[in-house]
Amino acid sequence: METSAKPSNNHIGRKIGRIREMRGIKQDTLATELGISQQAISRIEQSETIEDEVLEKIAKILGVTTEAIKNFTEEAVVNYFNNTFHGSNHGPFYHCTFNPLDKLLELVEENKKLYERLVQAEKEKNDLLTGK
Repeated sequence: METSAKPSNNHIGRKIGRIREMRGIKQDTLATELGISQQAISRIEQSETIEDEVLEKIAKILGVTTEAIKNFTEEAVVNYFNNTFHGSNHGPFYHCTFNPLDKLLELVEENKKLYERLVQAEKEKNDLLTGK
């Protein structure tokens, strides 16, 4: 008979560790923010459960809600990124329908024309003041 050691989906410590890694936060940084040692963070990430008060503090530092930590799954993250960046026209991979350099040159030309009109208006104002 085979037994497979399937990881628990409710292992809060593992979820905290994954979210921390995804946010680019080191254990040392999280420890400093919480006022505890890096070893304590390591123990938290190895724990299947943690106190709600500690979870709230960690969630705040990670910039997520406690519910986000509790409900975190790798599949949800993959689906989020697939839907946000590949399956829609939103996000940083939005396909431009125009050439940004052309738009920049248009703005430069508009700015140039505006400047020329401003200079002309100043010349006219000077002419009025000097009586020319």
